[in-house]
Amino acid sequence: MSNPEQKYFYLMFFFPNFAAKKSHKYINNLVASSPGTMLSKAKTSFILSLQKKKIRDEERLYVIEGDKMVKEFLTAGMPVRMLVAKPEFLNSLPLYQKQRAAEIIPANYEELKRVSTLRTPHNAIAVIGMPDADMDTVIPAGELSLALDCVQDPGNLGTIIRAAAWFGVRTLFCSENCVDVYNPKVIQASMGAILNVNVYYTVLSKLLESASGNKIRIYGAMLQGESIYSHRLGNKGIILLGNESKGVSEELVPFITDRIMIPRQTDTGTGIESLNVSMAASVILSEFTRAKGRQN
Repeated sequence: MSNPEQKYFYLMFFFPNFAAKKSHKYINNLVASSPGTMLSKAKTSFILSLQKKKIRDEERLYVIEGDKMVKEFLTAGMPVRMLVAKPEFLNSLPLYQKQRAAEIIPANYEELKRVSTLRTPHNAIAVIGMPDADMDTVIPAGELSLALDCVQDPGNLGTIIRAAAWFGVRTLFCSENCVDVYNPKVIQASMGAILNVNVYYTVLSKLLESASGNKIRIYGAMLQGESIYSHRLGNKGIILLGNESKGVSEELVPFITDRIMIPRQTDTGTGIESLNVSMAASVILSEFTRAKGRQN
């Protein structure tokens, strides 16, 4: 019985106690002894196909890249359907993390490069199962949430998710014409923060109408409004951020209860007409956090 995999499962069946002590060694041997080219053309094509939103939605799967992010997803117990990585990365993982991956495929640099969206691939790529979609969108009571209207740039959405996680905002509502949260560039920009923020796609007009009916304050980030540094900010409600170039849609403006803006601190207008939406989100969330601290 020369095959390490056969040895491992033989021991698990006949000598479970011994196998439990030696399982880490056998899994490592299995990884180390695997051929250098284990990623088939079919699986390469499948991973690449997940760059398309249509395929991601059909398969309910998406791709993450990077040593740190892959380890965080494994630690968090996310459904890892496939882990493709260099043998040395796989051997560095504790047993419980390896056991959370449904399929492990050792790969070399060239194989990782073929399935990576990055110019220089990391040591690991994983295919993750999407969470079950909630049919009913519920506005969380007693806390802040974010709403994004037609944010198109993947880097912006990923950075906003990262800022939301940092400032403790757990819920993010996106209009249906926002960029897909599982776009590889969004995932990369979020740096794993998507593990801490629930993202929902919904019709914002209906969501904000419901919020208004329940007397929930809606803070709209506008070019014309009261300075966020002087406005009385609450510790609950919805912060509404608009499109990168057009701002908040006209149909959503009537739902805004508080128009806020970040005042420019210079008279020079050349090249700085407005802040990037992800930068604005970070500033606004920081001010809400400051206001909450004063209230406490």
